[in-house]
Amino acid sequence: METREILAAVDHTLLAQTAAWAQIRALCDDGVRYGVASVCIPASYVRQASAYLAGRLPVCTVIGFPNGYDTTAAKCFMAADAVKNGADEVDMVINIGWVKDCRWDDLLDEIRAVKAACSGRILKVIIETCMLTDEEKIRMCEIVSASGADFIKTSTGFGGAGATLEDIRLFRAHVQPHVKIKAAGGISGLEDAAAFLAAGADRLGTSRIVRAVKALESQPSEGATC
Repeated sequence: METREILAAVDHTLLAQTAAWAQIRALCDDGVRYGVASVCIPASYVRQASAYLAGRLPVCTVIGFPNGYDTTAAKCFMAADAVKNGADEVDMVINIGWVKDCRWDDLLDEIRAVKAACSGRILKVIIETCMLTDEEKIRMCEIVSASGADFIKTSTGFGGAGATLEDIRLFRAHVQPHVKIKAAGGISGLEDAAAFLAAGADRLGTSRIVRAVKALESQPSEGATC
């Protein structure tokens, strides 16, 4: 797989609590330079980043992040606010406790409500796979498929573990064809990214791929002399 194909699937991500505007701006610059799918940033920077990018690159943000236990009303407000500020894509975290309580209808209703609040923008649903059993993951594949959301996403990157190839294959076997898959958390480099795409992922949430490409660019070309 060519590097440009991998980059085109990357949500170039910076969600650290210490993220400041200079870092967000550099992330945006790199995103444009390397042709990524989007930049994924904290909601508080969406308006500033959207104005800075001026349509050159989609802006993605996260809501209910990283724990997912905000009320549905709060998540809907966050989604609508993000869209008003210029977000093109929204990644929401489900309520993990509701999964453990088998509140399947509540989970479905919440995702549908957040999707409506996104006003036609892309919605990705983070189910935090490291905290779920395979049976729970399969049930969430069914719920996300029925919800109108655009993607199912493995992880926040803050839950203790990230994406696995096994989970991507499980998603692919159980989501409906209209649902895309985003792998996030722990994707280590270009080879790893290619493996996740080959397994069925459509997007990759990571900060490492652009860094890996930059590192390759900085290596001296073959035959170069000092």
